[in-house]
Amino acid sequence: EVRMLIELGTKAIEMYHDFLKTTDSRVKSYPLMQGAVPMTLILMAYVLFVLYVGPRLMAKRKPFQLKWPMIIYNFSMVALSSYIVYEFLMSGWATTYTWRCDLCDYSDSPEALRMVRVAWLFFFSKFIELLDTVFFVLRKKHSQITFLHIFHHSVMPWTWWWGVTIAPGGMGSFHAMVNSVVHVIMYFYYGLSAAGPRFQKYLWWKKYMTAIQLVQFVMVSLHVSQYYFMETCDYQVPLFIHLIWMYGTFFFILFSNFWYQAYVKGKRLPKVLEAEKEKQNGVEPLVANGKHAENGVAHRENGTAHNGKMKEV
Repeated sequence: EVRMLIELGTKAIEMYHDFLKTTDSRVKSYPLMQGAVPMTLILMAYVLFVLYVGPRLMAKRKPFQLKWPMIIYNFSMVALSSYIVYEFLMSGWATTYTWRCDLCDYSDSPEALRMVRVAWLFFFSKFIELLDTVFFVLRKKHSQITFLHIFHHSVMPWTWWWGVTIAPGGMGSFHAMVNSVVHVIMYFYYGLSAAGPRFQKYLWWKKYMTAIQLVQFVMVSLHVSQYYFMETCDYQVPLFIHLIWMYGTFFFILFSNFWYQAYVKGKRLPKVLEAEKEKQNGVEPLVANGKHAENGVAHRENGTAHNGKMKEV
């Protein structure tokens, strides 16, 4: 059995090295694109930190506030996501693509190289977004580190490494552009939320962000579904089409469950709506020092109040 495992491991390594020889040479000079091992180790370290190391380091420490770092981070992500959307549009989606069977252009034309750059930038942005969870750990918002959150933040960059390596562009990049649009809205919301209680009254539309996420997954699944109904489509990596469809459907189910638990059952109502609900039930919302909250800013959960927020992925 040991010998068999060694042979399987050796075969897998040989297949991996053979695969690297066939990857797109245009991306090999970009950071983290020389092989799958470095980015896999980063993601493993991320999961280890958020599930084990981080919580234990923070166990006897007070949570960090991190107000200004979070404001700067969130609005920086708004700018980066906006730039990524623009580059995807200018690299094909608003110029030469048909939004149907769009092939990956492997040439060295300016537009093709521009698509390679933005595909890599989208991939790299997923590693920057790991800070979402790091902030949760440092602020001791453990309830927000859910399976959905960790799965999305770890699987998305790992799968996109293979996408950028094999087919940076074409119809397989549509979901990346749509995801970047969603992130412009999402990080704008969290930037305002991090700015403090003064802005809470402007955040009544929190639950609609989950609706936007659901629309995103429907759009992605519908777009790639065209492939199955075309008489012919020579997209170079059909496997990606199948995986994107499965990914969109899977996350639609997960986010639908989140929507039900959060807003139908009312477990994650926006603060202003939760405060209003408490008032209707004859309960005044409390803040941590026991005083009544003004403007419905603070809310009560299990007898304690906090200013945390649910961060969706």
